[in-house]
Amino acid sequence: MKCPFCGAEDTRVIDSRPADDNAAIRRRRQCEKCGKRFTTYEKLETMPLMVIKKDQTRVPYDRSKIENGILHSCHKRPISTDQIRKMVDEIENEIFATGEKEIPTRQIGELVMEKLKEVDQVAYVRFASVYREFKDVNTFVDEIGKLLKNKSTSSGTEQ
Repeated sequence: MKCPFCGAEDTRVIDSRPADDNAAIRRRRQCEKCGKRFTTYEKLETMPLMVIKKDQTRVPYDRSKIENGILHSCHKRPISTDQIRKMVDEIENEIFATGEKEIPTRQIGELVMEKLKEVDQVAYVRFASVYREFKDVNTFVDEIGKLLKNKSTSSGTEQ
């Protein structure tokens, strides 16, 4: 480590301790040439997860975008903030569990719809209508028809 005072490369660590809730290491150093002391911080370098948008541009992953999408879909629905937080946590865990450095918005949207479908079908249809860009009422009817068909198939009854 170069001394910030004289530029000498011969410095030694005289003290190390955890910093930032163990996310970094604070090192107190002393220059062997000029004797001055200075502090450095060592932190794990992580590449941010990048999201590939529909137009192929890449933006850093932002948890709040998932939260906002789910919040809008759940507006005036009987879904608690704890349920929303749990959904977002589960989605985020699945995203990071892939180990990929880039993820398409399409994959994130599918994860969100999967979680919403389990929690509240109205919120699911709301989200799907924006995410899948429903063009008309028939598209809504088709999606609701799929929900009803899956519900009757999973409960063992036919309508």
